[in-house]
Amino acid sequence: MEFRLIYKGPLKADGNPVVKQELRRSFHKQLQQLWKQPPLVRCGPPDGHFLDDNPPDTSLSIIEKVDAFRFAPLVTSRLYLIAELDIIMLRREPPGLIVTQGGDIDNRLKTLLDSLRMPKDTSEIPTGDSPQEGEDPFFCLLEDDNLITRVAVETDRLLEPYDNLSLVNLMINVKTKATILTCANIDLA
Repeated sequence: MEFRLIYKGPLKADGNPVVKQELRRSFHKQLQQLWKQPPLVRCGPPDGHFLDDNPPDTSLSIIEKVDAFRFAPLVTSRLYLIAELDIIMLRREPPGLIVTQGGDIDNRLKTLLDSLRMPKDTSEIPTGDSPQEGEDPFFCLLEDDNLITRVAVETDRLLEPYDNLSLVNLMINVKTKATILTCANIDLA
């Protein structure tokens, strides 16, 4: 399966849980729409059970509970899926200055990749945060960022006038693949 996620806003090198959750919420809205379209629409209720907390014995669920949230990662080890990411990052820095302004590329990408996955534990959820309307389940791309097998990043100059050097426009091309083909993941590979 192949699709694109987009993001326009700040991408900081020192992404704390609040920053990552804001990014996660941006991607949640897009992934929520993806789950309403084929082939994913067949995986949730009423036909499928991926989004059930207690599926029948013959089905599996991708729901993971962390604190008050019920996360639904698309790329999960339960489905034997991995992801490849091609990222286009438009930013305000001139070519060659990725490391010295706006934050170094490694740490900005770490913030991005952490926001594409579900939190591992409650320490990665902002204190006092709880699901907002439409966030049950809370859709995210990855169960764990270890399920990313390839990342390619292309950077270019953002030609919109911004004072904040941490602002970016991202287009993330996601390709999911199965490591083991099963009846549950055949439409997602």
